[in-house]
Amino acid sequence: MPDEEWRVRVDLAAAYRLAAIYGWTDLNNTHFSMRIPGSDDQFLLNPFGMLFDEITASSLIKVDHNGNILGQSDYPANPAGFVIHGAVHMAVAEANCIIHTHSRFGTAVATQKSGLLPASQKALTLMGWVGYHDFEGAALDLDERPRIVGDLGEKKILILRNHGLMSVGRTVGEAFVWMYRIETACRIQIDALSGGSELNPISDATQEHAIAQGLKMYGEGGFIQPGREWSTLVRQLQRLDGTDYRR
Repeated sequence: MPDEEWRVRVDLAAAYRLAAIYGWTDLNNTHFSMRIPGSDDQFLLNPFGMLFDEITASSLIKVDHNGNILGQSDYPANPAGFVIHGAVHMAVAEANCIIHTHSRFGTAVATQKSGLLPASQKALTLMGWVGYHDFEGAALDLDERPRIVGDLGEKKILILRNHGLMSVGRTVGEAFVWMYRIETACRIQIDALSGGSELNPISDATQEHAIAQGLKMYGEGGFIQPGREWSTLVRQLQRLDGTDYRR
């Protein structure tokens, strides 16, 4: 196996294990995928039937852009797993990694008519990076793909209404950190609304200013451009879960 493929396998397996630590899992459902370096239509995906905290670099399956397994595996691919992923991978050159979750707080916000509220710094600095895709049923229909791609556009995060969250990145680290940030913003929103008190209003001018700040500081060359935290997250994983994911 080429060294570059093994490297991204290790990173993707680490992302699955970290998702389990952060509580983003839904049994063996939802999917993180990664383009194999040097390939236009080969991707790594979790084997359907393994929990996220069981996944290792060597257990990841290789699929084509339609989710068909390439090679042999003891596990199948989730039939809904690659409708969303394949569409974005094939249409967006920089979307090498895609993370999709049904997390508690992200899904809760996805069910709310207002979506992500401009109620916290975390939310406001992300809002310029967030798009929305309306629910069309379980992601099994290939004709939904163009609408997913269109709704994502040049954003990095897609709130799948009544469904969950999706993030994209050039690397596993980028996609993971985008997901961490949107999940945190959603958690703040649900906690604040659950508190029962009226939310403190933020003026339109301040909202616009904070959104512009987020576009700059999370953008290319920004001082907290997503992905720079990846090595720190890997060290956290190794402290908490060891290095078994590298197998």
